[in-house]
Amino acid sequence: MADTGTADHFARANLPPREMWPDFLLNRPEFQYPVRLNAVSILLDRWVAEGHADRPCLIGSDHNFSYGGLAEAVNRIANVLVERLGLIPGGRVLLRSANNPIMAACYLAVLKAGGIVVATMPLLRARELLHPIEKARIPLALCDARLADEMVSAQAFSPALTRIVMFNDSSESGLEAMMAGASPEFAACDTAAEDVCLIAFTSGTTGVPKGTMHTHRDVMATCDSYARHVLRPGPHDRFIGSPPLAFTFGLGGMLLFPLYGGSSTVLLEKPGPEELLSGIEKHRATICITAPTAYRAMLSKLADHDLSSLRKCVSAGETLPSAIFEAWEQVTGIRIMDGIGSTEMLHIFIGDRAEDARAGSTGRPVPGYEARVVDAEGREVPDGTMGRLAVRGPTGCRYLADERQAVYVQNGWNLTGDTYLRDADGYFWYQARSDDMIVSGGYNIAGPEVESVLLLHPAVAECAVIGTPDEARGMLVTALIVLQPGLVGDAAMTKMLQAFVKAEMAPYKYPRAIEYVDTLPRTETGKLQRFKLRRATLPQP
Repeated sequence: MADTGTADHFARANLPPREMWPDFLLNRPEFQYPVRLNAVSILLDRWVAEGHADRPCLIGSDHNFSYGGLAEAVNRIANVLVERLGLIPGGRVLLRSANNPIMAACYLAVLKAGGIVVATMPLLRARELLHPIEKARIPLALCDARLADEMVSAQAFSPALTRIVMFNDSSESGLEAMMAGASPEFAACDTAAEDVCLIAFTSGTTGVPKGTMHTHRDVMATCDSYARHVLRPGPHDRFIGSPPLAFTFGLGGMLLFPLYGGSSTVLLEKPGPEELLSGIEKHRATICITAPTAYRAMLSKLADHDLSSLRKCVSAGETLPSAIFEAWEQVTGIRIMDGIGSTEMLHIFIGDRAEDARAGSTGRPVPGYEARVVDAEGREVPDGTMGRLAVRGPTGCRYLADERQAVYVQNGWNLTGDTYLRDADGYFWYQARSDDMIVSGGYNIAGPEVESVLLLHPAVAECAVIGTPDEARGMLVTALIVLQPGLVGDAAMTKMLQAFVKAEMAPYKYPRAIEYVDTLPRTETGKLQRFKLRRATLPQP
């Protein structure tokens, strides 16, 4: 860590102590990176230098970029960031947008200029934006003008955020006007491989999201592991998918991996199942990346679309049921490549090539990673025994100034919070989450976070939010609510509370099921006993 290209040392100063880091496995030849490294130089600039500037790169609803066009846009934005907006290496920039080419260009420009990206989900409300802004001390935001309201509202309560610049904005103060006057040339910042380049925030089980810090080396390592050995994209591939660039699943699948392979990407702003199917057909996409619920939803509509161009499908975000795997293969002939990753690890670390996939199994460790199943003391358990999933490899968890580092990283291993078992052939089989995270429709939703909003409503005396099994979404956000005396838990009350939550936080987090109870089980110290709630709501044999 002695070598750095940063001038703003906030991120370095807030890394966990070195003795609390996981073990990084970097012995393979593909992980031998130079001391000085800017990921954008490899992912984007080299294709232009090698004569591929005219190759299609990013395809949006109203704008496309070739590799050369994207490189020019990235350079112009980088010049705006440095010359007009005062970004210095190590400075943090918040990005807020749905998936589109200009959002992707902004992401790459911040990295190329030596900054640190903090990308946020477009559905987040102002109250949810405040935590990353304050935690990462973000002074600058680039925001899609169509999402300005919540961004401006957040700024009013955050002294850290001093400047917001809008894109998809035709005004003189918009990013596009600034880009028009900026140079199309920009030399990549001389960053170190170990300089932090992105801070991705999780949805923590305590309701307080954790910032995970990743370096330029990490960005390349996830490409040189999963993309290189498992996905294996090439110049003739065209990606399409649903995960937002603000999720590390989407960052890899929708931007990093396509650039790594010299491929192109279709970026959909509203990627529902019907839009995905239409997009695959229209753009002749070859690689689809989405969650199991989307594959399930698309199954009934496959006959209406020509998917003959499709050759690979990747699933992550929640476990892929064997029924969906088998049904998809039967209709399309394609074996979905399931995988597990985490924000802490940046991307997928267990997942097999299609030809090696087994229905219902997550797969085997991606080349470069090691995984094992351990007991409560960290001891490896025999095959066929359930336990905690532990993993290590070329990427790993480094939280931003967070004491929970000691929970996620133990004895050099990253403990993902998942319960797994491994079979005799080395395949890993998901059993359940080890914590209280609700994974619904591909989104990670923290029950306590939803509880904190419900408790703001005057009708709610107490509440608990858990995940309950659901065939369509994997898990359903379910709220158990104790109302204030004299109130009735009827359909009108349910509709009102659901609307309240949708107005206060990202709509996908609202409780789709609400049950009214007289009391909630608690310990003598007042701690909510979530395991009793989950047990009470599970179907009984």
